[in-house]
Amino acid sequence: MKLEHVNCNICGADDYSIVYHAASNKALSIEPFKSESTELSKYQIVRCNRCGLIYVNPRLNTESIIMGYSKGNNKRFISQAKEREITFEKSIRLIEKYVKTKGRLLDVGTAGGSFLAVAKRHGWQIEGIEPNKWLCDWSKKYYGINVRQGTLEKNSFEKKSFDLVTLWDVLEHVSDPTATLERINKQLKKNGMLVVNYPDIDSRIAKLMGRKWVFILTVHLYYFTQKTIKKLLEKCGFKVVVVRKHWQTLSLGYLADRLEPYSKISHKIATKIVNASHLNKLGVKYWLGQTFIIAKKVKEV
Repeated sequence: MKLEHVNCNICGADDYSIVYHAASNKALSIEPFKSESTELSKYQIVRCNRCGLIYVNPRLNTESIIMGYSKGNNKRFISQAKEREITFEKSIRLIEKYVKTKGRLLDVGTAGGSFLAVAKRHGWQIEGIEPNKWLCDWSKKYYGINVRQGTLEKNSFEKKSFDLVTLWDVLEHVSDPTATLERINKQLKKNGMLVVNYPDIDSRIAKLMGRKWVFILTVHLYYFTQKTIKKLLEKCGFKVVVVRKHWQTLSLGYLADRLEPYSKISHKIATKIVNASHLNKLGVKYWLGQTFIIAKKVKEV
């Protein structure tokens, strides 16, 4: 697979320090690029010396990454659809405290459609985009929601036609966050709102776990802090309104299964205990650095 060298996505500088060296010399593959991937990152991770943005450099080229996301099934990911609905029910209620008009909503990287399903029940007019065909088909079959397959760049919407755009665990995956946010700016109406959920590498849990932090994954190309995400949003015409911890709910069995990349022994013991106690489907609320932001469009870009 071809690797590409990239400059800082916020300030454009090619001036960085290494945060984590590449962990392997093995050939890189598009296989990990899917919604439920838990493969630990083997990439070199760097920090811009000018603005502080942390990102993968070098990395797989954009075309290969999009190809990886578009293929295969995501059965393990959609096994948590009901649990994700619990999380999104709380999220939509928070959003509606700041976005008073239940108008048109665009969810970018919508995966299996759980957020759109919840938003639809709340009275929103929904649209979704997802690169993975299998997930688009599943969303139609399970929720009755038509999700456009592809990326935001490959789908055309009328400018200034949305009241709200959401990015749930998406911005850290995209190859060019600035381009993505600038496109979203154009899709939003005047004073439109944006929701971004991302894992914060400056959180206490991230600092404590170091390279073993659960969100240092092959699929993550950018590692934001509150400082750098605000810089990026301001650059793209947004003003941050709300910053909060984002608590998520997943089943205990699913969480136990995700221990495998970190410790096979812990994974084996946890799985046995969960199975023996019949607590596989018990919903567990957890936080490991996930951060929730609401931002307002304040200028055109």
